[in-house]
Amino acid sequence: MNIEEYKSYDATGLANLVRAGQVKPIELLNLAISVIDNNEKEISALTTRAFDYGKKEIENGKTGGYFNGVPFMLKDLNVACQGLPTTMSNKLFKDNIPNYDSDLINLYKKSGLVVIGMTKTPELALSLTTEPILHGPTRNPLNHKNSPGGSSGGSAAAIAAGYVPMAHATDGGGSIRVPASLCGLVGLKPSRGRISSGPQMGEALGGMATSHCLSKSVRDSAALLEISKKYSIGDPYCAPNNQENFLEYVKKDPGKLKIGFMTTDFEGNKISEEINSYTIKTAKLCEDFGHIVEEIEINLNPTPIMQAWKIIPAVNLLNNMQKRADFLGIELQSNHLEDLNWAWLEEGRRYTAIDYLNAINTMHSIGRRISEEFVNYDLLLTPTVIKKKLELGTIKTNHDDIDSHLNYLFRELAPHLAIFNQTGGPAISLPLCKIADNLPLGMHFAAKIGDEGKLISLASQFEKRIPWAINQD
Repeated sequence: MNIEEYKSYDATGLANLVRAGQVKPIELLNLAISVIDNNEKEISALTTRAFDYGKKEIENGKTGGYFNGVPFMLKDLNVACQGLPTTMSNKLFKDNIPNYDSDLINLYKKSGLVVIGMTKTPELALSLTTEPILHGPTRNPLNHKNSPGGSSGGSAAAIAAGYVPMAHATDGGGSIRVPASLCGLVGLKPSRGRISSGPQMGEALGGMATSHCLSKSVRDSAALLEISKKYSIGDPYCAPNNQENFLEYVKKDPGKLKIGFMTTDFEGNKISEEINSYTIKTAKLCEDFGHIVEEIEINLNPTPIMQAWKIIPAVNLLNNMQKRADFLGIELQSNHLEDLNWAWLEEGRRYTAIDYLNAINTMHSIGRRISEEFVNYDLLLTPTVIKKKLELGTIKTNHDDIDSHLNYLFRELAPHLAIFNQTGGPAISLPLCKIADNLPLGMHFAAKIGDEGKLISLASQFEKRIPWAINQD
């Protein structure tokens, strides 16, 4: 196998070759290393190269399983992989090296995935671009002037550049789906409670954040979801366990779905005609598949929908940084964070317990309101982002204007995504559209909690009609 052949396969395809004896895990690792060595200086997707770590896993026979011997990367955030640093792109965490594997990483390793690196995130994952001061910006392999998005931008760039066919990612406000859209990938955010954060965490961002992956193919995402869905003792949430094996939904016809599509955001603001034209085109394709499609408007005013995404991250940021400072035996200082995040932490000091509880209750009220729509519709369709591109340097952190930062993320860039972190329902971005300069534009489908199967079946239906150039032999 040569480099171009390696880059053409999805993870399942590579694992099938290993099982058939056509390639060995160590060969896949060496190919991945070659791709990284040839591209990383320009792309800058990684915080840690763990090639020797991966080699030891292979030498110790820790392969086998569905993804037998496939190179894989972990997002440098909220995971514990024994012996590898989790820095979260913050200087206080540069020596944060866990001595155990978190439950999710154990499941990944049992599936045969071979961890070979940690991917970059913005500092503490508090942005939708990946340009941390500590590690420098990650460039989008499709256009080096552009961002791959965030906060899972390092993982998205690693896949788009061909380092690995699939990588771990997290999503607390669109952080899987924005990079999926900007890098032409499949990005599924699972239901709240589907993926465990154990044993070190019960929840992240008040239940808004979850782990999964970015991938080239629908079947890879579905297979990893099936592998990852194990409930851990003590988890505070548990997604409905009424789904078949998620991989089976790739083969399963979704039936006739009722899909509502939106040409406004959740505050009643109209989206640009150009972006809406792609949404309408996607809705028409759904009709061609035999689904029932209707335009709908969901206006959440006067609910303060930005409240949860201002208060909850602020308090979580303060808690995380204070715990780290206490562990290190130091006082928190402004130079321990980027300017914007320091201002956000200071904002967290001003909130009361009542403020935090009100934000949680606002989040839950939004969840109940959106759930009413899923009484009438199986899925909701929107664009993933409403910008045609995101140039590096557009989103800055050398200021203290939190409101302008949040306004850009959740009104100007991706107004439809964080709502489904608040509701806890699953959502997926699919690389269905090509725009200027052959750049991708993702289309976003969301479902009620527990309904990943419908998303996977519809995504597979699209993948068969509009293949996105993956070797799935």
